[in-house]
Amino acid sequence: MSKSYRVAILGATGAVGTELLELLQIRKFPLADLKLLASPRSADRIMQFGDESLPVVAVGEHSFDNVDIVLASAGGSTSKEWATIAVEAGAVVIDNSSAFRMDTHVPLVIPEVNPEAAASHRGIIANPNCTTILMAVAVWPLHRVQPVKRMVVATYQSASGAGARAMEEVKQQALAILQGETPKTEIFPYPLAFNLFTHNTKLNELGYCEEEMKMVNETRKIFGAPDLRITATCVRVPVLRAHSEAINLEFEEAFSVEKAKEILSQAPGIRIVEDWQANYFPMPCEASGKDEVLVGRIRQDISNPGGLELWLSGDQIRKGAALNAVQIAELLVAKSWVQPATAAVTA
Repeated sequence: MSKSYRVAILGATGAVGTELLELLQIRKFPLADLKLLASPRSADRIMQFGDESLPVVAVGEHSFDNVDIVLASAGGSTSKEWATIAVEAGAVVIDNSSAFRMDTHVPLVIPEVNPEAAASHRGIIANPNCTTILMAVAVWPLHRVQPVKRMVVATYQSASGAGARAMEEVKQQALAILQGETPKTEIFPYPLAFNLFTHNTKLNELGYCEEEMKMVNETRKIFGAPDLRITATCVRVPVLRAHSEAINLEFEEAFSVEKAKEILSQAPGIRIVEDWQANYFPMPCEASGKDEVLVGRIRQDISNPGGLELWLSGDQIRKGAALNAVQIAELLVAKSWVQPATAAVTA
């Protein structure tokens, strides 16, 4: 009898939570039972899972009893409150928040990059930041062949990075502006419709925001390269879903465009999108809802003989969050790095 697993989604009603629910169904994850958990204000809702109607239950002290895997996507404070309780109940927690990413005892995993790190988990595995995931998936195949000396990244981040309410806010702002009204802001500090601004997380003493430092520190941890030189500028743009990134890579020696394209075309999780005659390259509207990171406009850096440029778009909610978490769960199952507490029949 094949093994099946009892899974709980913590933060089931959010943008990432609903995507997790869809992916578990689409990818036919071996489920014995599925619990949908949320805060008390989001409880008592009904969500569809295939032909089933599942209730959303308020998370509580005994919510993780008889659960094998927890897919957590409910914010850092919520994860800190409940992750330890879930682990003590016997579950493995795959956490999408920033709460545990830089904990030395918690593996930070992208299955296409460092799947082996998941084996060392002590009950919690961290999902990296969305911009880090998209960048690492594209850069790692090149870094493996010829180590990157320095990375300079500019991100173009959609409203989806701030959740479903932020996406709705941008829609309402656009409507207000088109009607000649003043747009209202609640989620973002400034209007995002027909506008852009640097990422609205806290700045450190060097002038880098938290989002930018996540890309720096998380990439170093994932790559196992603590001295890797990385700098980033993160920007919010008026796009509903899917982030884009402009990446400049510096190598010790020249890395030919042809070689880079050959490597990336065979790398997992990547689709090359390039039509130079039509000036057609990855766009967020085409990355939305897709599993792959779209990579293109791969070219030599004319200012640096060892430099390579590339452009990407990837779905922040999907590969940048929910899909990566489900892939980690699939990895745990495939490698028997998690065991169901009891044998069960798939629901």
